[in-house]
Amino acid sequence: MPFRLALCALILLTACGTQYRDTDAPISAQADFDAARYLGTWYEIARYPVPFQEGCTATTATYQAIDDQRISVLNQCRQGDPTGPLDQIKGTARVVGPGQLTVQFYTVPFLRAPYWVLWVDESYQTAVVGVPNGRAGWILARSPQIAPETRAMANDILRQNGYDPDALIETLHAP
Repeated sequence: MPFRLALCALILLTACGTQYRDTDAPISAQADFDAARYLGTWYEIARYPVPFQEGCTATTATYQAIDDQRISVLNQCRQGDPTGPLDQIKGTARVVGPGQLTVQFYTVPFLRAPYWVLWVDESYQTAVVGVPNGRAGWILARSPQIAPETRAMANDILRQNGYDPDALIETLHAP
C-alpha cells in the first residue's frame, strides 16, 4: 500500500472514521488465543468498509513468528478484481494481551493500531477480528470460502461484541 493508505489505515483504526460497533457494548478478545496457531495465511471473507482497503479484493494476511511476542505481517490484495495489480503492506504485530495485538506498518513506524482476535474456532480455521473503537473488523479463514453455518457463527460473534454484521462487505476471491 502506498504511504498515504498505510497512514490512513492506522489513523482510522485509532482516531476517526465510520463506526460499525456500538462502543457501549462490551468487547472481548479470545482469552485462550494461541498466537503460534494463528500464524500462516488467512483469507479475508468479509470486512467493514474502510478507506485503506478501498478497491481491494482477493485479500490475504500472512503472519510469521519473529520471536515470542512479535509477528511479521504481510497484507496483500488485488486492486479492482482478483487478477488486478497486487498491493501489499508489511509490518509487525506485538502480542499485548490474550487475543490482543497491536499492529505497526513499516511505512508509518510511529503509529500502532489495536487488532483484537474476538474469536477463532478450535481448529484455527476461521477467525473474527475487531478493534475496540469499532472502526474496522474482519472475518478471516484459512480458505477463500466458509460454510454458511460458520459464517452465521462469525456474525453472531460480531453481534455479541456490538458490531453490526449487516454492514460487512464480502471479499471476492478468484474461483
